[in-house]
Amino acid sequence: MTPPEREFPWWLLAVAVLIGAAFVATLADDGARQVLLTLRHGVWITILVTVTAFAAASALGLVLALMSLSGSVIARQSARFYVEIIRGIPILVLLLYVAFVLAPGLVAFWNWLGLPEARTRDFPLLWRAVLALVIAYSAFIAEVFRAGLQSVDAGQIEAAKALGLKRRHRFRFIILPQAIRTILPPLGNDFVAMVKDSSLVSVVGVLDIAQLGKLTAAGNFRYFETYNIVALLYLTMTILLSLGLRRLEKRLEQKRG
Repeated sequence: MTPPEREFPWWLLAVAVLIGAAFVATLADDGARQVLLTLRHGVWITILVTVTAFAAASALGLVLALMSLSGSVIARQSARFYVEIIRGIPILVLLLYVAFVLAPGLVAFWNWLGLPEARTRDFPLLWRAVLALVIAYSAFIAEVFRAGLQSVDAGQIEAAKALGLKRRHRFRFIILPQAIRTILPPLGNDFVAMVKDSSLVSVVGVLDIAQLGKLTAAGNFRYFETYNIVALLYLTMTILLSLGLRRLEKRLEQKRG
């Protein structure tokens, strides 16, 4: 029996044929091609939202993970409070809350500090949506980092202490390089999930793929073609991203072996 890792990826061939045929059919139809040309502008917004939000959420998640593993009771309890509260709120609800409650509150606080006056409309909806995704995903990513950091053998950390390495050096040279191999697969899954969840920013008017698809379909009444293309674009992005992440994981496994 052929090991699963050596099987020919028939599923990938089927997906490639399906996506290729869908793009050919789209380009062959004038109306569908025009929809695709319109939606391509939303692709860049989707990429911007996803990459920016995921980078910031990863940084905040790492800080929360370190807080949850620190020797300070206050830091540990504060991190746990944040994670449990945020994970208990649906992302869509959190997005609306940040866009229409937290963002105006931040503007009011800015003005209260006596800084140059700002107005709520000066806080773009795009960055309100990014802030919401950062807050939402940082709680999940914090748990990924925490599990990865705890997976490192305690004996190696003790050996590093015995050699006189400072805490930041132990983290940089001993803990993080080993933890990243454990962290990468679930972190990659979160990245793929954020590509899809970024479509939620359309509810606040951000012109991503989903929002442009909704506006286009409302204008041309070609709902079938428009939403097929919307789904096709998201599928293409997530499949390519998943393949890239798998390739990276294999390279890390080869280096470890």
